[in-house]
Amino acid sequence: MAHVTVRGLRKAFGAVEVLHGLDIAIADGEFIAVLGESGCGKSTFLRIVAGLEDASSGEIEIDGREVTHLTPKERDIAMVFQTYALYPHMTVRENIEFPLEVLDLGKVERSRRSNEAAALLNLEPYLDRKPRDLSGGQRQRVAMARAIVREPKVFLFDEPLSNLDAKLRVQMRGEIRRLQQRLGVTAIYVTHDQVEALTMADRVMLLNAGRIEQFAPPLELYDRPASVFAAAFIGSPPMNLVDSEPVAAGTVKALGTSIAIPDNITRPVTLGFRPEHVEVLTEGPGQFSGRVDSAENTGDRLNISVEVGQDLINVSISDRRDIAPGDTVALSVAPERLHIFDRETGRRV
Repeated sequence: MAHVTVRGLRKAFGAVEVLHGLDIAIADGEFIAVLGESGCGKSTFLRIVAGLEDASSGEIEIDGREVTHLTPKERDIAMVFQTYALYPHMTVRENIEFPLEVLDLGKVERSRRSNEAAALLNLEPYLDRKPRDLSGGQRQRVAMARAIVREPKVFLFDEPLSNLDAKLRVQMRGEIRRLQQRLGVTAIYVTHDQVEALTMADRVMLLNAGRIEQFAPPLELYDRPASVFAAAFIGSPPMNLVDSEPVAAGTVKALGTSIAIPDNITRPVTLGFRPEHVEVLTEGPGQFSGRVDSAENTGDRLNISVEVGQDLINVSISDRRDIAPGDTVALSVAPERLHIFDRETGRRV
């Protein structure tokens, strides 16, 4: 196991800066997910940690040793890529053992490590097959086994499941997490899929245009988003965000009605509330009402969009209702479910 420390990490391609001074500390054996939109810098960050890309400035330490200017081989890391990157002319066993040949380990030690890795990942029946004879999930297991045999201090994963179908992604993310916990190795996992990040990681580093928007455990990211960006990014359907104007101490106007907020907030704020926290009333007027624009039944949820003045409010309920586009519905949100963000900075109040 190893802890990873990053200080002031910056990366620029010419005049374009893609990483803006990242500072993070990852504990021994911790599983970190790096989450963000395409182009936010997450893969660049991972490649710099791996030594495949040079940083413009900053420092990287692995287990207390500075590795900023060391080669990938000298960093004691192993990386699993989005593409399996297997050698098609080699068998599964030969693919797994290849990094050990590069390290000039003896045949007995190579065989021992490859057998252990194959057993961990249920690859024993396939050791004599070529990659073309394997399914996508089996190929990804081979890529993981090839990383495991090096017995690295840190595992790096660059969107390893994006080429798999939805059902196999669910299976593989469970396998990766169980394997990481069994080995106790530190892991950094890059993904654009928030479900992967929230279900697999001990903490999630949410990147926004090369800056850390929030670095927190998954439930904290969901329950207490630090900014409008984090609030909008996490959750499906996404959090509702509506602008408000102060009316008096402890009261703002939004969605055509007065809404109570803490008395100490007197500046313009953005109110946030998740679709699943909106109540669709069967009786009474509710806090506000609107016209249903769309309704989607997914079996376990009914997701509707409601036009409330100029705002489109997402609502998600678990019980089945006879609600159709064109209907008028009354809605309510409990005060404790509101998230409040500064209109100017976008940060949580």
